Amino acid sequence: MAGTSDIEWTDVTWNPVAGCSLASSGCTNCYAMRMAARLQAMGHHKYAGTTRKSGGRYVWTGRVNTDESSLSAPLEWRKPKRIFVNSMSDLFHPDVPDAFIRRVWETMIECPQHHFQILTKRPGRMAELFASGLIQAETHIWIGTSVESNEVADRVRHLAAIKKATLFISFEPLIGEIKDINLKGIHWAIVGGESGPRARPMEEAWVERLLEICRRDDVAFFFKQWGGRNKKAAGRELHGQTFDEYPLELEV
Repeated sequence: MAGTSDIEWTDVTWNPVAGCSLASSGCTNCYAMRMAARLQAMGHHKYAGTTRKSGGRYVWTGRVNTDESSLSAPLEWRKPKRIFVNSMSDLFHPDVPDAFIRRVWETMIECPQHHFQILTKRPGRMAELFASGLIQAETHIWIGTSVESNEVADRVRHLAAIKKATLFISFEPLIGEIKDINLKGIHWAIVGGESGPRARPMEEAWVERLLEICRRDDVAFFFKQWGGRNKKAAGRELHGQTFDEYPLELEV
């Protein structure tokens, strides 16, 4: 599954992997579970067996499917794009083979006209694969991890272990206050509230504190949304303005 995206900080999504499993409390209301369930019901082979119904809603089964046919998609996009890699899964899920991760990496290396945005909840495995040499830093491949609360703030440490790459944190869905966190060496922060029918609220003070930390540590700040049941109605302004900052290289 690849195509244009309404995610504010990217242009298109590219999904060489489908299916996932819950990694932390930020995954509880994952939009990808609902979307995967619809695609599975429509008969899309790629999503077969990835979700099941539980307690009146669909959840991940833990099955992960790799999609060889999607590997060539970025090669067909000649115009430079920001590409969110695996919006419907996690490239560094433990059930994604090392060899397949390498093939995804090789495709990205072949497409220096794009900026690839990789977001994982499993930065420990990602850092290990960088250390092993299986994958390597490239200026057009941005590496990120999700931090929804203090409970998983240690993910930043794993991310910061990766050198010579553009590093970013997605504080979305922000479901708890992060009073302080060291973002030195991180280049970009995305902040947003949870959206959807079961959305958990985000407090303005939490967002303001992360903005203060980004200014302190010289991190580009992107405020994605307030979220809620109707995220469009809630909007994405903070202090009467939008924050659409990107890391320096893309700005240049």
